[in-house]
Amino acid sequence: MPYENLEISTRSPVLSWANHPLKSDEIKMAKNVASLPFVFKHVALMPDVHLGKGALVGSVIATKEAIIPAAVGVDIGCGIMAIKTPFKGEQLEGKLKKIRLDIEAAIPTGFNENKEVEKSVTNWQRWSDFKDLHRGVQDLQGKAMRQLGSLGGGEELPLTVVIQ
Repeated sequence: MPYENLEISTRSPVLSWANHPLKSDEIKMAKNVASLPFVFKHVALMPDVHLGKGALVGSVIATKEAIIPAAVGVDIGCGIMAIKTPFKGEQLEGKLKKIRLDIEAAIPTGFNENKEVEKSVTNWQRWSDFKDLHRGVQDLQGKAMRQLGSLGGGEELPLTVVIQ
């Protein structure tokens, strides 16, 4: 599938596979991201790219010496944790798939949730605030309680491995 190198003045190039002409606010957002000092090589825009908060949803932003889990919005980074490990790249070679599968086995992902509500979740004092939420979500408190400690419905496991 061919791509277009957007002719915009930025620190890093923006390569677009968008299946629609980009609107001015989408170009502005792509330009802002491509101007960040830690972007590695280029920013890539996928076919269904559209506005987000901070970056375009459907953009791929490889970074060097930086992690930005919530680049496209506050919810997108949910469940992400960065942990510096003592491992070097050569120690992990051939093991990343198993590491990911082990993490996925330990943390409910996708539309899965915890089978039981964790005791620490039950003790949270703010559950009473559910009554103040929009009536369309008030009956979802039980689901919310089971999803804490998971990646909730619709999410994939956003596993980022930083190799020294």
